[in-house]
Amino acid sequence: MTLNQLLLFLPSALIVASSPGANNLLAFANGSRNGLRPAIIALAGRCAAFVILVAIVIGGLGAVLESSEMAFQIIKWVGVFYLAFLGVKMMMGSERSEVGASGTIVSAGTYSLVRREFFTAMMNPKAILLFTAFVPQFLVADSSVSITNQLLVLSAIYISVELMAATGWALAGSIIRSLHTSARQLAILNRMTGVTLLGAAVVLATARRT
Repeated sequence: MTLNQLLLFLPSALIVASSPGANNLLAFANGSRNGLRPAIIALAGRCAAFVILVAIVIGGLGAVLESSEMAFQIIKWVGVFYLAFLGVKMMMGSERSEVGASGTIVSAGTYSLVRREFFTAMMNPKAILLFTAFVPQFLVADSSVSITNQLLVLSAIYISVELMAATGWALAGSIIRSLHTSARQLAILNRMTGVTLLGAAVVLATARRT
């Protein structure tokens, strides 16, 4: 990879990765409810999803999604329903799931957090388009490095940047948790996060391939 290629890619990747999308909001919520360490471990789910998405793109299915309106719509609406489900679950079930009998905050299981991160990333067609529309802009056709290898390298760099940005969101959530947030305040925060995820579902519902 050339230095100019990386200098152009890194700032752009950081801007995209830091945006308040569904996964980053989920990392923030995980940090506020479960602490920094579980929230960071949960990012393994997002990383696994992105690795699979890169494999899908290299395998050619990303091009199908990009060119097929029906394929895009099917995956999009699956993602919409999942985000809506997650948002409603946070809004309606936060007090029951996060507050124990003694009034203390109860953390969710790590597997549950990893699973949520994974499916939130996998069920968003925009995540696939990230590797079919955004990353390819920085490929160099006349390079001595093959397009596939360039895509692999840039995708790996993007995933690393994404994980760094997500850690920042998780850290912000854990800072709120460290301020001795009461169970009632946590429930309010969960509802706010749930509403935001519902908003993300609405945004995804209006998304187009272009």
